[in-house]
Amino acid sequence: MLYFAYGSNLNHHQMKNIRCIGSKYLKSFLLKDYKLIFCHPNKLNKFGYANIMKKKKSKIAGAIWEITKEHEKILDNYEQFPNIYQKEHFYLEGKKIMFYIMSKYFFKDPPKNYIDIINKGYEDCSIDLRINYRF
Repeated sequence: MLYFAYGSNLNHHQMKNIRCIGSKYLKSFLLKDYKLIFCHPNKLNKFGYANIMKKKKSKIAGAIWEITKEHEKILDNYEQFPNIYQKEHFYLEGKKIMFYIMSKYFFKDPPKNYIDIINKGYEDCSIDLRINYRF
């Protein structure tokens, strides 16, 4: 199956060697009408994590990964699906692509080490940082 990643799941080391061993990076991709934000579902939590929200005329640079059903279960657990993140889909060239989105949240700044992981992911995916900003 195909998965659209953003945030820390752009990081190749994290995806290929830790989170979803055997997953395959296919390409970078711009998802239109969404914007990258940082948030947390708990108002009391100190830090926020990557999420996307619908916003017309915006775009979020991410990556398309090929994953297995087992990888999906791992990601479901990591993303705390269905309690924190929900799954949505879009179609690209007739192929269904899944992604995660948090629908209830409070805006929060991300921790520095998390930003470092995301920035490395941008480099790994050769994402033009003029599209997404480097933190």
